[in-house]
Amino acid sequence: METPKRIQLQTSAKRTIVAYCWNTPSPKGVVIMAPAMAVPQAFYQPLCQWLNEQGYRVISFDYFGIGASVDQPLKQIKTTVMDWAMLDAKAVIDYAYREANGLPLVWLAHSISGQIFGLIPNHTLIDHVITVATGTGYWRHTTPSLKFKSAFLWFFVTPWLIPLAGYFPGRKLGIIGDVPAGAMQQWRRWCLHPHYLVGVEQRYEQYAQVTTPITAIRLSDDEMLTERNVTIMHDFYQQAPQRRILFTPHQLGITQIGHFGAFKKSHAAFWPQFFAEPLAAALQHTE
Repeated sequence: METPKRIQLQTSAKRTIVAYCWNTPSPKGVVIMAPAMAVPQAFYQPLCQWLNEQGYRVISFDYFGIGASVDQPLKQIKTTVMDWAMLDAKAVIDYAYREANGLPLVWLAHSISGQIFGLIPNHTLIDHVITVATGTGYWRHTTPSLKFKSAFLWFFVTPWLIPLAGYFPGRKLGIIGDVPAGAMQQWRRWCLHPHYLVGVEQRYEQYAQVTTPITAIRLSDDEMLTERNVTIMHDFYQQAPQRRILFTPHQLGITQIGHFGAFKKSHAAFWPQFFAEPLAAALQHTE
C-alpha cells in the first residue's frame, strides 16, 4: 500500500496549507482531489488510495483554515472562499503541474471546489474537471427539506454567532463543520443570491470563458442540491464542453447515495462507476 507523502505548500506570505501526494510508477495521469466546504481531506483519502491503486498519481489537500491546514486558533485565521480559489487552489495546481511532467491533470471536485473552479487564476493548467454534487448554493433552489434549515442558518444563526464566536463553530452545531469567519460570511452572501457567487462577484464573463472540459456528476437523492442548482451552476461554464451524468440509488441497487455518498468508503464497490469510467473517458479526450 502506497504511503502518501505529506507536503506543505506556501500559498502566500503568511499562509501554508497541507497536502498529501500518492505516487505510482508510470502513472496514467494526476488527479487532484478538491474537497467540499469544511470537509477535511482525511474524508477523501480512502478514495485517493484506491485511485492510486488504479494507476493515478493523486493529490489531496485542505483549504486554509480547514482540516490539516489549521495552524492557529480558528478565530485568528483570516480567509475567504475567494482566497481558497485565488491562493490555495492555485498553489496546489502549480505544484501538481510541476510534478506532472506532462501528464494530464484532472481536478476532481466535490461541491464547492467545482463552484470555484472558474475563479482559479491558473485553471487553464487543468486538462479536465470532474465535478460531483456541484451546484449553486442559492437557498431557495435547494431541496424542500433544506430550505427552512438554510433560511434559519443564513438569516438567524450566522449573523450573530460568527461575531460572537469569531468563527463558525459548525462542528458543535452539527452543521457543515468549523469554518473561518471570513469564508463563512462570504459563502452566506453567495447563498442568498439566485446566481450564487457568479452573480455576487459579477464573474459571468470570467466563467463563460472557461473552456476546460467538464464531466458533471449529479446524484438524484442529493439532500442539498436539486437538479436546478446543478444545472444553473454548470450553465455558467458556457464554453466548456460538458458531459452530464446522473446516478440514482436504484440503478446501483442501493438505498441511498446523497451529497457525500459517492466518496464514502462504504460505497467503494461503486467507485469504478462513480470515478474510474469518468476518469478514463476524461483522459481519452486529453490525448
